[in-house]
Amino acid sequence: MSVLVLVELDGGAPADASLRALTLARSLGDTSVRTVVFTEAAELHAAALAEYGVTDVYVIEPSAVDGYAPQAWARVLTGLAEETGATAVLAAGTDRGNEVLAHLGALTGLPMAANCTLVTPDGGQTHRLVRHRWAGLLLEEAVMEAPVALFTVATDAVAPVPAETPAGIQVHLHKPELAPGDLQVRAAESPAGAGGASLATARVVVGGGRGVGGPDGFAPLEELAGLLGGVVGVSRVVTSEGWRPHKQQVGQTGTKITPELYLACGISGAIQHIAGCAGAKHIIAINTDPGAPILAHADYAVIGDLHQVIPALVSALRAR
Repeated sequence: MSVLVLVELDGGAPADASLRALTLARSLGDTSVRTVVFTEAAELHAAALAEYGVTDVYVIEPSAVDGYAPQAWARVLTGLAEETGATAVLAAGTDRGNEVLAHLGALTGLPMAANCTLVTPDGGQTHRLVRHRWAGLLLEEAVMEAPVALFTVATDAVAPVPAETPAGIQVHLHKPELAPGDLQVRAAESPAGAGGASLATARVVVGGGRGVGGPDGFAPLEELAGLLGGVVGVSRVVTSEGWRPHKQQVGQTGTKITPELYLACGISGAIQHIAGCAGAKHIIAINTDPGAPILAHADYAVIGDLHQVIPALVSALRAR
């Protein structure tokens, strides 16, 4: 059995969500795990992939596909799945992972299941799946019958666990054959956002809620997130008020996050928000209300005004 995994990057290294996908890929039985990475060959962290049992990595450099072009990425996966004889193609259940595999399903006519928590081969071309539905409120059991199974792995479903024995890895520089239409749609990023971590893959998330006070109140949070190498996330009420875009929303109807640290500032902690941040390894809450529900889920709490606490944190970090 051969499995092909799309690996996303965070600061040049494999993103945490992709390491979780690699961990699930190894659980599919006696299988070889191959990966596809869109980066410069000289910047590839091959040792980190070998640590997770990857035997082969196919590198697609910017000269072949410059930037994020979902259909082009899917076309690359289509060709490599056929070339390697893959019986399954996986990606993390991030915005990009779900989008690329949806394109892959459209190109190949194969079924695709998103946000899986468990995948079990069941003989022949059959896989048994458990996956999130309704933003994780329900778990659905399903059976997929396909010559090549396409699925993404829920970002908080599997802990990232290195292989017992690192694999001997081979790096292949792959130059795909693409049609002009494959590159017609590609993402445009501002200089400030280019190369940064996404909300789903960030190791540090600084969250802001109603307590931030308004759109202008997020500047200190942005500064703190930058110093910590993280990104800003928000609660639902913030997007409802139009203070920040929906893509930054953490929660049941937003993005489920799994960072090392979630710093929740002025967020009360509605159950829908907790559903989105429960996968964080450590939660620190800053709130003026000692009875705020999020404090029951926090490892540490600072009872105080975030407009005083955040600037003090920024000053302390800059002093270091």
